[in-house]
Amino acid sequence: MNINSANILLVLPIIVPLTTASLGLLLYQYNRVQFIITLLGMFTHFLSAIMLFAHVTQNGIITVTMGNWPAPFGISLVADQFSAIMVLMVGIMGLLVFIFALADITKTQIQYGFHPLYQVLLMGVCGAFLTGDLFNLYVWFEVILITAFVLLVLEGKRQQIEGAVKYVTLNLVASFVFLSAIGILYGKVGTLNLADLALKLEHFDEPHLISTLSLMFIVAFGIKAGIFPLFFWLPASYHTPRITITTIFSALLTKVGVYALIRMFTLVFTQDPAFNQQIFILLASLTMITGVLGAVAQYDVRRLLSFHIISQIGYLIMGLAIATSLSLAASIFFMVHVIFAKSALFLISGIINRLKHTYNLKAMGDLYVTCPALSIMFIVAALSLAGLPPFPGFFAKFALIRAGLEAQHSVVVISALCVSILTLYSMIKIWAEAFWKTTPENCETVTPLKTLSIKSSFLLHMPLISLVLLMVAMTVWANPLFELSRTAAEQLINPQLYIEAVKLSTP
Repeated sequence: MNINSANILLVLPIIVPLTTASLGLLLYQYNRVQFIITLLGMFTHFLSAIMLFAHVTQNGIITVTMGNWPAPFGISLVADQFSAIMVLMVGIMGLLVFIFALADITKTQIQYGFHPLYQVLLMGVCGAFLTGDLFNLYVWFEVILITAFVLLVLEGKRQQIEGAVKYVTLNLVASFVFLSAIGILYGKVGTLNLADLALKLEHFDEPHLISTLSLMFIVAFGIKAGIFPLFFWLPASYHTPRITITTIFSALLTKVGVYALIRMFTLVFTQDPAFNQQIFILLASLTMITGVLGAVAQYDVRRLLSFHIISQIGYLIMGLAIATSLSLAASIFFMVHVIFAKSALFLISGIINRLKHTYNLKAMGDLYVTCPALSIMFIVAALSLAGLPPFPGFFAKFALIRAGLEAQHSVVVISALCVSILTLYSMIKIWAEAFWKTTPENCETVTPLKTLSIKSSFLLHMPLISLVLLMVAMTVWANPLFELSRTAAEQLINPQLYIEAVKLSTP
């Protein structure tokens, strides 16, 4: 493959959803045409993500500098193994959740622009994963924030507006801190290109300023990721919209924040690893513990799963805190697994709501008898999330625990083990309340189980079945997939590979 075709692969995950969204806006009055264009765009985006991933896996890091300017003056797009994996996740989840949306999103939401907004969200996430420039990372964050806010309030319900206000308020604080840190950094160093920043900060003689800036970026990205104590917006907003929107948010949005933390603290802020490690160890432990404690106290299944997003983010930060090749590989593998497992659980909750007309666990029951296939898929996703063998969550947590023991970080290891037990407890609670017990006869919120149409059943179950099969595939091919994660981790541990790729790129 020549360099021109590689460059095309690098920009396609951004260009395809942008084009699809633009066509959708132009043709918003023609629902059927808009649907066809969006569906074709989703398949094209999925294929472009696969091709980019395959090319990076085979040939290594690829870069392109826009505007006919050499790096660091031009805007750089960079795809290493880590970012290629994340773009692939966007392609997979974007397509599967969109198929589910066809049976979940209302005509009113479509008329209000769901299809273009969905595409712009995917574009923003891919842009954040591929950018090699700090200011453009801020721009993509703002694209994601604005689009997510509109998607949250698309139905116009009071609960959704309240959740969206909380979401956007705290995330605007993150944007302010992020932009302030960018301004200070640019004023002192004179560049925002990530590779160039890494080179210049190596010889920067103001360590206290670097520590202050690193804390500012931790706050900014920590709010986006939902880490302790900056996660309040997440359980207050994620349970309010349609389950389609909750699922795509759960799969991608907090992962952008985690990606940014991993990228910045393996490439740019590497001058004081002991200082960074102490902070991330504390944050990882507290994020895991507070998230899971919030989950076990819930009986609304969406809120329960939303708190589990927070606890699982703690595991991802744990890998960054330990900062070894094994721990980073485990975090990347864990990130892929948790995207699949948590998305499957949210989709299951959406199907249950279609059947029972409630998200309240106390008002559910009998699903093991009436929906045995759904029960089996819940077991796979739930046990994987809890980290039980032979599911992929076990391999990810085992690698994280091993890395923590090798690095002698006993506190975070004990926290991770305790949180796994509590995660299993909360999954058992869902099973006992929704699937195993008899439906309460005197519960007014319960309606009789309805039979879904063939079309609705296919659209709702096909993405869920696909996610379960992906988890099974991660179990069967755990070793080669973990080696792929280790390759990504090795590139993160050796930032010189990233720097050289960017500096050698041609406009």
